[in-house]
Amino acid sequence: MSRAAEETWRARIRGCLLGGAIGDALGGPVEFESGQSIVAAHPERLRTFVSGSAGWPPGTITDDTQMTLFTVEGLIRAGVRTDRGIGFTVAVVHHAYDRWLDTQTLQAPSGERDGWLQGEQWLYARRAPGNTCLSALTGARKGGDRIPQFGGQAANDSKGCGGVMRVAPFGLLPAKWFDRDWVFDSAADAAGYTHGHPTGKLASGALAVIIREICGGADLNAALDTTAAVLAERPDHLETSTALAAARQAAASGNHGPATVEQLGGGWVAEEALAIAVYAALAYPEPEQFLDALALSVTHSGDSDSTGAICGNLLGALHGETALPAELVFTVEGRPVILQLADDFALEFSTPTRLHGDYGPHTAWSTRYPGW
Repeated sequence: MSRAAEETWRARIRGCLLGGAIGDALGGPVEFESGQSIVAAHPERLRTFVSGSAGWPPGTITDDTQMTLFTVEGLIRAGVRTDRGIGFTVAVVHHAYDRWLDTQTLQAPSGERDGWLQGEQWLYARRAPGNTCLSALTGARKGGDRIPQFGGQAANDSKGCGGVMRVAPFGLLPAKWFDRDWVFDSAADAAGYTHGHPTGKLASGALAVIIREICGGADLNAALDTTAAVLAERPDHLETSTALAAARQAAASGNHGPATVEQLGGGWVAEEALAIAVYAALAYPEPEQFLDALALSVTHSGDSDSTGAICGNLLGALHGETALPAELVFTVEGRPVILQLADDFALEFSTPTRLHGDYGPHTAWSTRYPGW
């Protein structure tokens, strides 16, 4: 890609990941509150970071951002793995989620893992992680016929939003190497490592394709048109397609507010979380409206951190990092690590041969990101 195109792509990567973290941290403390109580406490909607329970200061991210960061790391490590001549292996992302599981079950890094992300002590905090993610990943460690190890789909029927809230990075992969169907199916598979219901997977594939189209220069409505066509080709797409159509209709009708969000659902399941995020992004699509969209996306009686995270992913990819609200960027937890991963992701998928060197596994880059 040209230098200008690469600069835009890098800004979208940083915007997507940091925007998702901001939306996550904005909604996390009110995740289990009713929409009425949120509005009562924040008549102008929730536009600043607030504290949650004990040990949850303002600006704190949740499992949504934690798992998204491990998705990024897994994709980088899958890129490094191609040095072995065996292609791009998405199951490497499943291995990354296994390292995330350590952050939820241990107090500190064990010293037995490789790579650098699992060594970040601040990630070893439980912020209401999804039970389905925990149980599915724990089961994958055991292996066996019912629950294969890395790369196997979860043996459950859950369509909770724990899959869709973490797969945005698949849409950031460069289109010249990863085509639309591959992005959709791979994001769906990655969600399926913990959530086995078709809708949980299809909503995740849809989010990845929306972001892919945005990164290719499409506006949000055009990206949704393309995604609708891709969805229509998949079996079992009706729940996801219907939810996205409802979000678009609600956005087009005007009168944007929490009452409309509530009509789209609570966001606890995948298609509702995606629909609420899309609705808020469509309601306030301009760069200067970024905070308006995030505030709307988290002001409801449901999974506010996940809907905020997905909305932030979408608008961050659409507008780039310069549109992010400075007062929230300044204080969000983990910003240095988020941006370091964003930049490393861009490096891996723009100049991999210069980083991997002549000897594949024997480089500083592959020590930082081992290929498994």
